[in-house]
Amino acid sequence: MTTLLHDSVDRHLADLSIPHSVMECAPELADTAAFCAHYGVDPADSANTILVASRRPPDQYAVCVVLATTRLDVNRAVRDALGWKKLSFASADATLEITGMEIGGVTPFGIPGELPLLIDSAVLTRDEVVLGGGNRTSKIRMDPRGLLAVPTARVVEGLANQQD
Repeated sequence: MTTLLHDSVDRHLADLSIPHSVMECAPELADTAAFCAHYGVDPADSANTILVASRRPPDQYAVCVVLATTRLDVNRAVRDALGWKKLSFASADATLEITGMEIGGVTPFGIPGELPLLIDSAVLTRDEVVLGGGNRTSKIRMDPRGLLAVPTARVVEGLANQQD
């Protein structure tokens, strides 16, 4: 197993037999814009993993994967896909508590198994994507169709909108 990835991420990728490669990342460059600029990754090939939290009903969470060139439509698309009345982006503290991962390294692999995983359909149009490695010191490069191996994964058309 790879030692760069968060242990739960490494195990989950192995359990799902998802082909991938691991990129080392300086922790201060883990945030998407800095990472892409420094490591020469096209932002359109970088995918962000975002934890959302429901306020009504309370204390429910879901994970969303969108391209770095887009913005998650939490107020319409995510709400409609989950059937929750009110939601917001989870705080950094809640993200760490629920996923065990810091912002800048969150990935859909190794998260609690019951969390829904919503994937923007645009992610699947890329030949490969770079995702967090579960920490701020690694990234995962893979075919985005590997995301579909996560049992709670669901593709949602229009989950994110192009950023201005």
